[in-house]
Amino acid sequence: MLKLQNVQAGYGNILAIKDVSLEINEGEIITLIGANGAGKSTTLMTICGVVPSRAGKISFLGEEIQDKEPDEIVRMGICQVPEGRHIFPLLTVRENLDMGAFLRSDHQEIKKDIDYVFDLFPILAERKNQDGGTLSGGEQQMLAMSRALMARPKLMLLDEPSMGLAPLVIKQVFEIIKKINKESGTTIFLVEQNANQALHIADRGYVMENGKITLAGRAEELLGNAEIQKAYLGI
Repeated sequence: MLKLQNVQAGYGNILAIKDVSLEINEGEIITLIGANGAGKSTTLMTICGVVPSRAGKISFLGEEIQDKEPDEIVRMGICQVPEGRHIFPLLTVRENLDMGAFLRSDHQEIKKDIDYVFDLFPILAERKNQDGGTLSGGEQQMLAMSRALMARPKLMLLDEPSMGLAPLVIKQVFEIIKKINKESGTTIFLVEQNANQALHIADRGYVMENGKITLAGRAEELLGNAEIQKAYLGI
């Protein structure tokens, strides 16, 4: 579904990702783990076209997208839930969801998707007329994920969804990620510092260090890898 071949990108004179190659197949949950500053978020933003790639190829469903604008990439079926959530704080929950469906005109299907995300996250249904900025951190993360789902993505990019959340909320968020993948068939590319949680729900994983992919494999293999256990799992 998605293929990166020797992709480079960065800011100013600094290359944040260097010759990154990875593949994501339809229906998978893939996780990219690594320390702060490893280049994980830059990888997602380069896929989305927010950070221009400087070299290499990015193809989605067989079509090269490295030179496309971010809105074109969304229309093709890639949607990102950014680090820090970035909901619209002065818009209500319902208005945030409407913004997620901004590029759509199939009103009956939009209504179905509103019902679907309210079923996934009942607390959002209760707070549908409440301003997004008044929600808790966990509720804002749920809203950010729901807003992305309103675009009906084929591939959803999740950037640090557990950041700043209480353990019980983190558990709930990861369960919902699995549910979205299983029920709707949405392919998930998950960037996470919480390597343990991420690898427990993923099919495969990549490890990034200093802008480069240093390890890749099945999730269960990475969980059992002594280096991964020491560096990321606290074992």
